[in-house]
Amino acid sequence: MAVLGLVGVAVVAFLVIGGGSGPAGPRALTSDEANRLAITRFRNYQAGGRAVTITVPSTAGGLVIRGSIDYRAELGYGVVHGTGRDTSSDGLIEWTAATVLVHPMANAPAEAPASPPGPDWFSRPLHTTGSALDASLAIALSLGSDRPDNAALLPQNGATWRGQDQWDGHQVDVMTGPDAGANPGTAGTVRYWIGSDGTMYRVQVEVASEPQPVVIDFDTGEYVPVQPVPGVGPRP
Repeated sequence: MAVLGLVGVAVVAFLVIGGGSGPAGPRALTSDEANRLAITRFRNYQAGGRAVTITVPSTAGGLVIRGSIDYRAELGYGVVHGTGRDTSSDGLIEWTAATVLVHPMANAPAEAPASPPGPDWFSRPLHTTGSALDASLAIALSLGSDRPDNAALLPQNGATWRGQDQWDGHQVDVMTGPDAGANPGTAGTVRYWIGSDGTMYRVQVEVASEPQPVVIDFDTGEYVPVQPVPGVGPRP
């Protein structure tokens, strides 16, 4: 999957399925499941973009990013709120696979404004090691692809079915992607919550530097088309 190799931190699988009524895995994927897993990132790309909530773990309490990702432009945008004592990261954020733009705000709104404000943005590289936030941003941005994966190769490379769950009123299957955990510096197994038509509803992975998993939930708000920061395009 495209998550593999994009983040320079070790990522391992983590999942506790709660409330699922179906049988428990793991087991080999059926052909239908392999086909749905193969197209799930492609469906994000076909949609153009998705509304997302990214929950980033931290010993200080963590961060929650609510916003949108444009998978065709490879651009994310949202508002950051600290969930613990530390609110120093609160504000707006826009990112690509290489660059992060931040706009600190003492009283960040619940939702990011549709048009990013012009002044007071700070630009920095997206760090591929040592940052749970940047790892989460990179993973979230990688969950769209302009072509389906090869369904026949997924089971051969370690993808499995793990169980069933309910998510936002949808019956979903929980599957793992291919396992690259043996390769240093790459992502390990990633868990996907996938609907009957291949729609991705949740992704959960563990970042090696944090004790709790990163959780990426889709369509938890209204998708707002992502606009570049005026005069400070995030692409280098």
